[in-house]
Amino acid sequence: MTLSLLDWRRRVAALHASVRDARDPEQGWRRWRDGRDELFAGHPQSPLSAEARRAFEGLPVAAYDSALRFEPEVAPAPPLRLEVPTAADGVVPLDRIGTVDLPNLGRLDVWWVALYGGGIFLPLRDSTAGSATYGGGRYLLDTVKGADLGGNDGRLVVDLNFAYHPSCAYDPRWSCPLAPEGNRVEAPVAAGELLPPGGWY
Repeated sequence: MTLSLLDWRRRVAALHASVRDARDPEQGWRRWRDGRDELFAGHPQSPLSAEARRAFEGLPVAAYDSALRFEPEVAPAPPLRLEVPTAADGVVPLDRIGTVDLPNLGRLDVWWVALYGGGIFLPLRDSTAGSATYGGGRYLLDTVKGADLGGNDGRLVVDLNFAYHPSCAYDPRWSCPLAPEGNRVEAPVAAGELLPPGGWY
């Protein structure tokens, strides 16, 4: 179990490294989409239930839209700490380290996961939540788990086409941090991973 989780994380990290190395963003997105389908279908750490895996034909994902890729500067924000309880990991402490402004969407808080090693966490809950996407929102970046699209000089690559569901969207046995208030927007984000008709469970 532990070594298979290590392998899952290695594969996710390698997949995102491949995205960052792609000659253009859409090519990287296609690698990401195909790689996730492969992991969900065949890896022992797939978040899908056994029943969902048997019927699995791929994750529903909106078509790529190049207008939804941004490289915003991380702007300063007043410090804020959240302590998010989860069933498996106990309390996950999140420290706000700044914000990013995305055109036609608004300002999102950028979080640092304040555990050993740490990492950037950027969730998003838009107006499609609860219908076309999971009610708790999706993730844009989670560098602890390898979901890192790059960026430098105080900027992050934030590509809404890579929005993906947390594990708890696929099976109720999982629990995960959801989008806090500063990561909720009124606008719809018709990009990234979607829910299948009827959801996953």
